[in-house]
Amino acid sequence: MAGPLQLEFVSSAKRVGDLPESPAEVALVGRSNVGKSSLINALANRKQLARVSNTPGRTQLINLFALPTGATVVDLPGYGFAAVPTREKATWQPMIEGYLLGRESLQALLLLVDAEIGPTKLDLQMLEWVYANTIPTVIVATKCDKVRPSRLAGRKQQLARACRLEEGDLMWASASKGTGIEQLRAHIRVLLQT
Repeated sequence: MAGPLQLEFVSSAKRVGDLPESPAEVALVGRSNVGKSSLINALANRKQLARVSNTPGRTQLINLFALPTGATVVDLPGYGFAAVPTREKATWQPMIEGYLLGRESLQALLLLVDAEIGPTKLDLQMLEWVYANTIPTVIVATKCDKVRPSRLAGRKQQLARACRLEEGDLMWASASKGTGIEQLRAHIRVLLQT
């Protein structure tokens, strides 16, 4: 057990070209209230590294966090419902796509889906887009503590089928309970070769 990821906030940007270079990077993307910031905090075992809010859509920029090795983890704006002006939200899609298509150091995208709700129409559209653009993607089912234990096995099958994956290819995590966090940390370390 290697312990928490030693992440530190580095910078925020609206365009990929404004980010500092990175030797290797993973990025997190998902619906506005899927728990990206909470997951980053759990990976680092820190409460306020990434700002968590009850208001969906708090992450409005590309936020970059660095490990001591220089490798980085990126928190991308969420998609779907967000309590921000429509004009502001309209800039997010080109920001996310520009990042995903333009960041050479990107090793993998962690696409977060809500374990209880399952992949929404927007999640499936994002999945189709990343598959079409051959972006290496790992599906992480967040908030898995919200799924009743009696429904978990069936839920895993449903989610895998909806995402066109084998059941074992899905990662399950709960930021609040710590479930799956160590496995996700280990997977990120492999991706970033740290």
